[in-house]
Amino acid sequence: MKHLLYLLLILTFFTACKSTSVIIPSKKTEVDTDRTKHLINQLIHSASDNIGVKYRTGGTTKAGFDCSGLIYSVFNSSNIQLPRSSFEQSKLGLIIDRERDNIKKGDLIFFKTNRKSQINHVGMVIEVSDDDVKFIHSSTSKGVIISSTKESYYQNSFVQINRILR
Repeated sequence: MKHLLYLLLILTFFTACKSTSVIIPSKKTEVDTDRTKHLINQLIHSASDNIGVKYRTGGTTKAGFDCSGLIYSVFNSSNIQLPRSSFEQSKLGLIIDRERDNIKKGDLIFFKTNRKSQINHVGMVIEVSDDDVKFIHSSTSKGVIISSTKESYYQNSFVQINRILR
């Protein structure tokens, strides 16, 4: 009992010295949100600077990009390390549901374009509207371009969307 009173006395003393402000670390601050938005805009700008660059298997430079190489390089330009393959990238972050309201700029969008069971294509969301998602990616036929989920090819091969930056 004596030890308990002593402990309560010590806790009361140290508690009295504390600030009365409570900081809740689980909530994002406005500053964090602004930083994330700024970072996402930087990533989109960096990816957009590569529009027109040709497709190159294994490519991670302006000499040519494959889809995951583009995403890998764009994130790397902001010191964010991602795995090199689209399949491995699809394992990162939070998989969000397919509701358009939940999709945000900067999310990664994944596809199975080879009729196999494994994800093999990735892009980055750059615009979201009520009925469409536009994304930047490197296509084998046209290189780095902006495409839409309204296009039947991407409607039929869409798999998931991951949020890397929160």
